[in-house]
Amino acid sequence: MSAPTLAEPTPFGRTEPRIWTPPLRELTPETSYGFDVCDFARDVLDHALDPWQEWVVIHAGELLPDGRPRFRKVLVLVSRQNGKTELLVVLTLFWLFVERVSMVLGTSTKLDYAAESWKKACRLARKVESLAEEIPANGGIRKANGEQVLWRADQAEEILDEGSRYKIAASNAEGGRSLTIDRLVLDELRQHFDYEAHDAAVPATNAVPDAQIWALSNAGTGRAVVLNDWRDSAVQFINTGVGDERLGLFEWSAPEGSSPLDLDALAQANPNLGHRIDPDALLGDAKTAVEKGGEKLAGFLLENMCLYVPVSDTAIDVGRWAKCKDPGTLAAQRERLAACLDVAPDGAHATLVVAAVLPDERVRVEVAGAWTDTKTLRAELPGLITRVRPKVLGWFPDGPAAAVAAALAERGGWPPRGVEVAALRGEVTAICMGLAEVVKAEQVAHSDDELLNAHVPGAEKLRRGDAWIFGRRGGGHVDGAYATAGAVHLARTLPEDKPVGWFGVV
Repeated sequence: MSAPTLAEPTPFGRTEPRIWTPPLRELTPETSYGFDVCDFARDVLDHALDPWQEWVVIHAGELLPDGRPRFRKVLVLVSRQNGKTELLVVLTLFWLFVERVSMVLGTSTKLDYAAESWKKACRLARKVESLAEEIPANGGIRKANGEQVLWRADQAEEILDEGSRYKIAASNAEGGRSLTIDRLVLDELRQHFDYEAHDAAVPATNAVPDAQIWALSNAGTGRAVVLNDWRDSAVQFINTGVGDERLGLFEWSAPEGSSPLDLDALAQANPNLGHRIDPDALLGDAKTAVEKGGEKLAGFLLENMCLYVPVSDTAIDVGRWAKCKDPGTLAAQRERLAACLDVAPDGAHATLVVAAVLPDERVRVEVAGAWTDTKTLRAELPGLITRVRPKVLGWFPDGPAAAVAAALAERGGWPPRGVEVAALRGEVTAICMGLAEVVKAEQVAHSDDELLNAHVPGAEKLRRGDAWIFGRRGGGHVDGAYATAGAVHLARTLPEDKPVGWFGVV
């Protein structure tokens, strides 16, 4: 799709999200506290919300008949620079000065990021006379010893236990522990790569019957396990009515597969397009992302289109890998096979890949075996290697395959006659980066195997200085990528006339 010309009309951002949890009943000032938030922002703070912000606070502020928030957890997904931080500031001040809850905790990936929202809330509250009167002159705004607190006291002359606090913390194993939290903000949820920070803060709301948790972010990668789990659960409820009805999803995102140059798709992901966001500037960034591809394009999809991307710092060029598709077999290369085994850290997946250099000097790769547990792997691998008879079988001794290799080494008759076992020590960065180079040069051939299509393009760079290896942490397995890289390396370095013991038996 070509970029629109300046003569074409510019669509404004969509006020209504593309994906959202419908209300249980009609939303009115009696059934949603969001109407009060809008009034508070406009009439008290003199800081009216943007249309999309009004929409989301009204829908996320839905109340149950007993007056509690309908949603215990609110997940808001929207592209960057659309006003998430301002929305959080207004909500926080509303919770403190109108609802008068005891504790609001704001968290972000770094304390400095959480502090930005806290500083804005402090400045805005001090500008409003009616709010400033409720902030104690002595210690009402405190930043000392790593603690940043905004107090609203019932008597402003002194800080009393009866009042409200707005504290901030970094998203880590300590943020929120030992607290009882009425309102919790989890900013940049896409950066929660495990449940450590979640498990520190979220349970601190359990003792509060009307607690509410707001999580805001743009889309995440496969590593964003908390965001992805929450979103999957919310989408399941939207589509089937089964699941957690107290988890609300409000997602401004481009439709899957949209072109970055499609202004209508950008409008669905950027509700402030044409308001605070310049369409020409956004399209300029989109054009650059399309031209550069790779990491630059992945970043644009994540941050400006709010689209899930399996990995952002991809190790293997996805487009070039697709171009390497060439269905075929290794039947004619049976005498020149190299193999490599790798195992995922959780032991829930293992892959054996075989490879050989073709007459045109490309390296063809095939999956020879895959397992979902190491017990079956140990039982089946010897027989499989006996049948396949590769010249060499490689493995990474510093990786998860070490335990399997050790167990096999204790067995009689291992390795099979004529098969050398090679421990790929000290070569991991060269092997991983080498696969990237041969794929980039389109010197690999594969038969569009589903497993390799998931593991190889899904591998993310884990940097080690100027070099990198495949990252093993995240939302998916990459043992297929490691096995492919090792097999390609061994196939390309296999001598024409391999002497016995040339690799050394491990």
